[in-house]
Amino acid sequence: MKKLLVTLCILASMGFAVSAEPSASYEPSIEAKLEYNQGVDFYRIGQYDQAMAAFRRAINLDPNYIDAYYNLGSILEYLRQDEAALAIFKQIIVRKPDDYESVYKAANLSFKLGYNDKAKSYLSLIPQDSSIYPNAQALASSLNTDMQTIKANEAKASASGIPKIEQTNGMYNNIPSPTGITSDRNGNLYVACFADNMIYKISPDGKKVIFIKNPKLNGPIGLVSDSSGNLYVANYNANNILKITPTGVITVLVSNVQKPYGLHIDGSLLFTSSQGSNSVLRYKL
Repeated sequence: MKKLLVTLCILASMGFAVSAEPSASYEPSIEAKLEYNQGVDFYRIGQYDQAMAAFRRAINLDPNYIDAYYNLGSILEYLRQDEAALAIFKQIIVRKPDDYESVYKAANLSFKLGYNDKAKSYLSLIPQDSSIYPNAQALASSLNTDMQTIKANEAKASASGIPKIEQTNGMYNNIPSPTGITSDRNGNLYVACFADNMIYKISPDGKKVIFIKNPKLNGPIGLVSDSSGNLYVANYNANNILKITPTGVITVLVSNVQKPYGLHIDGSLLFTSSQGSNSVLRYKL
């Protein structure tokens, strides 16, 4: 169950509940707590607009305040603002994928909105030992299937074809000083980290690894990839452009570029902006 719940009797029968206290596993800021508690107070007297405004302020003060998201989403769901509620529960799932109550909420809202495939995708994330699993089974039945079939189909789909980056709202956390980003034809995402002189690789399933950390990297900013999977790096502090092969071999492709920043590939041409010379360099690959 979700924390200590405050539930009006008439709403309890509809599955609408607002959490009165924050999760013991996470300690939000004092300022965010004050806004959160004010939101609960407004909720108790039926002032839903004020309650939502308070929960939003709590989130602005502390973007990882899961309970504030949950309460905001629950009120939006009760008010039948399903699209807005779904967007809020997605934010929870991004931050805490094992919050299966929120995963179920997202599945149920997707079903209500007619996004049946997405509803099944969310349901596939709920494990059998979760307390919410019986609810998931019931929702699967409403979708004319069952959880076992949903999980089997999702596993089959993820194992076939070229993976794609998930086409929904999301967030990749704990990336220090992120600058340039690019992706390859297999759906992998690459993120340059300026201060730490490294490049992360994030696979379509969200797994993050260090792709390159090498002395040749010195202030990487712009990133771009070509059709062969080679990565090009605007190496700002080293005044050069690096080429990195899919296997991680690094070479200096272009030297003496004054403060290279943005990169772009058009066919066989590589373009880079040079902040140090107020110009754009064109280079034939």
